[in-house]
Amino acid sequence: MDGRLARAPIGVLELAHDGTVREINDRAAAVLELDSTVAGRSVGSVFPDSVDASVPRAVADLEERTVEEYYPALGRWLEVSLVDGESVLLYIEDVSERHDQTRQIERLRNDLDRLTVIDGLISEILGELVDASTRAEIAETICRRLGETDIYDFAWVGERELGDDGIVARAAAGATGRTFERIEAALTADDPIPEARAIETGEPTIVQPLGDAAAVPEAIRRAAFADGLQSLLAVPLVHGASVYGVVGLYAADRDAFSERERASFETVGEMAGFAVNATRHRNLLLSDTVVELRLGIDDPADPLAAAGDATASIEGVVSQSPGLLCYLAVEGVSASTTGDRLSTHEGTEAVRIIDDRSGGGSLEVELDDGTVLGRLLDRGATIKTGDIDPTGAELVVDVPTEGDVRRLVDAVTREYDASVLAKRERDRDATTTRELREALDDRLTDRQRTALKTAFLAEYFQSPRESTAEEVAQALDITGPTLLYHLRAAQRKLLTEVFEPDADRNDRR
Repeated sequence: MDGRLARAPIGVLELAHDGTVREINDRAAAVLELDSTVAGRSVGSVFPDSVDASVPRAVADLEERTVEEYYPALGRWLEVSLVDGESVLLYIEDVSERHDQTRQIERLRNDLDRLTVIDGLISEILGELVDASTRAEIAETICRRLGETDIYDFAWVGERELGDDGIVARAAAGATGRTFERIEAALTADDPIPEARAIETGEPTIVQPLGDAAAVPEAIRRAAFADGLQSLLAVPLVHGASVYGVVGLYAADRDAFSERERASFETVGEMAGFAVNATRHRNLLLSDTVVELRLGIDDPADPLAAAGDATASIEGVVSQSPGLLCYLAVEGVSASTTGDRLSTHEGTEAVRIIDDRSGGGSLEVELDDGTVLGRLLDRGATIKTGDIDPTGAELVVDVPTEGDVRRLVDAVTREYDASVLAKRERDRDATTTRELREALDDRLTDRQRTALKTAFLAEYFQSPRESTAEEVAQALDITGPTLLYHLRAAQRKLLTEVFEPDADRNDRR
């Protein structure tokens, strides 16, 4: 072999015309994982096995050409060029990196195409969830949209059973096969399934490949293997601190779910949880009757039940995301004393003193979703009243339906020392526009009504304002401070009529 060929950075194999190896340079020996003592061997014995055996065939035909093939024993793609002359030269180059890059580009392109389809699918699901009016409709929408696509094999939705930690299947769609039968059987068994763990943690869970996952019961793994399923994504349906259920999504591909898909479906879980929560509130608003519950909370794990020596009442609760604001009127001790005690509780995010006196006051308490009030609000309850004393707290809440009552009580008593003191069904309060106006007429003084109406007609409440306070006051022939005094008094009575409908609490302050 020519000295230059021997030192070439590319592999060179010199053959006789009958295919016998004469010489090999160091680079070819390294690529083919051979030693230099291969002279006299046939080219077929030097090159490892491949699907097409393209190199030995090219040498046999003495056809000058370039072939490219994958060699499993080497784990490499090789490009081999044959040049015929006084001897046959094979130029060998490892092109695995190029193939890896090509595959990576193709994989990224496929992932992008897949994500585009998934994003469109998720957008359609979210659009339908907005219009869903019941929990059953929400579950069926998710299953139908996900389970009846070409991307996934089947989907199912489960919810936690009332009164225990078990899960019940609410809907399923797609090619469920034997796998879903085994899943339903496992719901009542002691061996937890990944969907149950997603409910407990509130976090999406990916299991792939299914056949190697010890966390999946063996019966489900066997059924999934028979059905050709290799991947699972379990997505909890969450809103705030509440987990309403779970979506189990199964696919045939070994690596069907990327982290980006996981994040996308996490949005679906949050929107579905929001939709479930919204249906609860909608049912409460539209129902002719409601269930009124009186709950006793005697558990220092909840901030309100650990308020110390204070006697207080809940003036109102405002839900946020996350958390909530609770407004308390305190008696017996100063608001700052009560605030200091509440601020040290782990369920309290922040405390702001609104009015502080030696014998009472008022304060704003920001609580997290995991408190009793947070659990109640997340499950569609409306807080009517709340009274707190050194022995604990007593709450009165409205709940839309009997089924929601059982879920709400189960959620609260599962975590806190709480009990139902009384329950009754009553007709929903319905106030017409005329009744509201008549109630306001009874409460507003002539000066307050005149100031409020004049400011409204003068577009004082517009943004931006079309009239200033001084201009409205001048029209009424009063001073600016007097106008603002009347407006604040009138607005408070108007808002009281809306937010504090109980007559015995309207004039507390």
